Amino acid sequence: MKSDRCKNKSERKLRQVLDFLKIISEENRIKILRLLERDEKCVCEIWQYLKLPQNLVSHHLKVLKDFDLISSRKEGVKIFYKINKKVVKKYLNLLNKFLNLKED
Repeated sequence: MKSDRCKNKSERKLRQVLDFLKIISEENRIKILRLLERDEKCVCEIWQYLKLPQNLVSHHLKVLKDFDLISSRKEGVKIFYKINKKVVKKYLNLLNKFLNLKED
């Protein structure tokens, strides 16, 4: 029974890593994460930087937000996004553990 629990836990972690990789493997999403790395940005700054239609950028932002990789706050009519560094770090650590990598 205990090995089943370990297997289930291991499978859950693998699923989390795979889901994370699927989300960040999309080129525009990784660009958004890189853009938000230093400070928060308004959606208008993000879509202009990516040179994509606002509705497409909003879709990518929603995917990242639903996975908790970014958060948002509203200021007047503008919505500002920022990276959720704690969550990103969690997934990177899971990936490192899964791949058996050690940080330098």
